[in-house]
Amino acid sequence: MYNCSYKGIGAIFSSTDTVCTLQVLHQDETPLLYSLVFGEGVVNDATSVVLFNAVQKIDVDRFNGWSALHIFLDFLYLFSTSTALGVAAGLLTSYILRGLYFGRRSSVREISLMLLMAYLPYMLAELFSLSGILTVFFAGILMSHYAWHNVTDSSRISTRHAFEAMSFIAETFIFLYVGMDALDIEKWKMSKQSVWTSMGIYGTVLLLISVGRAAFVFPLSAFSNFMNRRATRAPSITFKHQIVIWWAGLMRGAVSIALAFKQFTSSGVTVDSVHAVMVTTTVIVVLFSTLGFSVARYRTSPANR
Repeated sequence: MYNCSYKGIGAIFSSTDTVCTLQVLHQDETPLLYSLVFGEGVVNDATSVVLFNAVQKIDVDRFNGWSALHIFLDFLYLFSTSTALGVAAGLLTSYILRGLYFGRRSSVREISLMLLMAYLPYMLAELFSLSGILTVFFAGILMSHYAWHNVTDSSRISTRHAFEAMSFIAETFIFLYVGMDALDIEKWKMSKQSVWTSMGIYGTVLLLISVGRAAFVFPLSAFSNFMNRRATRAPSITFKHQIVIWWAGLMRGAVSIALAFKQFTSSGVTVDSVHAVMVTTTVIVVLFSTLGFSVARYRTSPANR
């Protein structure tokens, strides 16, 4: 009876949070490692949301090969259309700032235009049932490469600080919400699980995340090194770097929390014991992976030895 609610669990726990690892890496010292961790971090969240939306349409009772193909095609449709919408929005913003007079020579207009045009693709994506986060991601890439260079120096400084401030506030709010929800006694009572059973669930999920992460990182790194040796054009990913990439992907963050609450709660409230278990498990996994793995990574960083 709960199959329809659990289709997105894999997507929920596949979203990583590599911000902490990036704080202890230096782009000048390890450019390849930094690029790999950063690139995965910015793409992974958007891909997880797209995958989550795609698997929601699965009919578990009638799942077969055609269903798997349908999921794959639906994923490609969401990914491609969301990407195209984001690219179009970014290019349109660049054209307006560069070619049209009313958007130039005024810092207020330039900043307002960039803020509004950054939000427009998200609204359009939600309107057409696409992935808003993926659309905003690609719109941001295009705007940072083209639109941002078509504004005045004062507008560049202002927009950079404005977006950084909004990002910091949003991320802080998410983790404050996670912390407050961890103290929601009603959810813990609703789960109706003993302490040892709960610990077993948390440990199992963390173990599966670790094993799944290893099964993804090490084979792909070996394949990449093999292809690079044949091409003799790019540096190899060393085993130490593979360990760092694996470790960086163990942390879970805001996207996992958002997807779990979307799937297992109604306006933040759950009345089902099994759903309460999933919400509390997600909260514990996010808190433990963020705090535990982050502290361990920070202490083992060469910069802090």
